[in-house]
Amino acid sequence: MGRVMEVEEDGHQQEHLVLATKLFLLTLPHVSDIEKVRLKDEVVTHIKHHDMLPLYETLIADSVLDADRALLDSMRAKLDEEINKLDEKITDAEENLGESEVQEAHLVKSLFFIRIGDKEKALEHLKVTESKTVAVGQKMDMVFYKLQLGFFDMDFDLIAKSIEKAKSLFEEGGDWERKNRLKVYEGLYFMSTRNFKRAANLFLDSISTFTTYELFPYDTFIFYTVLTSIISLDRVSLKQKVVDAPEILTVIDKIPHLSEFLNSLYNCQYGSFFTAFGEQTPDTSCYLYSYVLKLFGSSLETLHVIFSVLL
Repeated sequence: MGRVMEVEEDGHQQEHLVLATKLFLLTLPHVSDIEKVRLKDEVVTHIKHHDMLPLYETLIADSVLDADRALLDSMRAKLDEEINKLDEKITDAEENLGESEVQEAHLVKSLFFIRIGDKEKALEHLKVTESKTVAVGQKMDMVFYKLQLGFFDMDFDLIAKSIEKAKSLFEEGGDWERKNRLKVYEGLYFMSTRNFKRAANLFLDSISTFTTYELFPYDTFIFYTVLTSIISLDRVSLKQKVVDAPEILTVIDKIPHLSEFLNSLYNCQYGSFFTAFGEQTPDTSCYLYSYVLKLFGSSLETLHVIFSVLL
């Protein structure tokens, strides 16, 4: 199946992380039943295409999907055969080829476990692969794989440890492209753990150097940048770094309701602000509530003014 967790040449988000978003949406009460049926169909299609037996078994145990015995047996047979072939290639490399070929063979097996959704075996084999890796850049790539595994099921402990590992590797060397990519990973981690100020600073530092398409498209990155900046920046900084930022202005109109959300807030047009607020999707509204609480707090007078505008 190839290196399914690498950045695709045309800059698409990794399929596994798209899948993670769909699984998250299935847990939200605001998503309609009809939409959940569509999402489940897409999840099953993805599982079948990538033979994701471990993930399928987990989703069955969690009552997210129904068991299909024939599908389970079919995937199990295919995976057993593929594992045998991978082990044969590792043995051949160890007996007949050089160190780089041995490292490559182990990496392919690591990516196989990532592809099928076997997180524990993927981490175990990435550790083996890293032990056979010399170049700092390649070791960094191992860390990015671990980070992507962590973000798949929001394993914050794995994410935090991997970020620290990456930073220690950068002390040995490392290129600027990977360092800039790590900023986006770290920003996403801070956003996910509600540290919006640190997330905003990292995202803003990465606008002109963004290449982390494996996590999300550039439009999504700009959305997260605007969102975290609204929550954490003061009015003057918001104007300078976001409202008037050329990189943001070039794409903000492509993102539904974001321009209205940002500018109505900055211009204190709260009726339009709450209209745009209501148009946000369920998976992002939780972040927006943090901003509303920060902005308005428990001030009854302010809330009275807001409702007067709305009514």
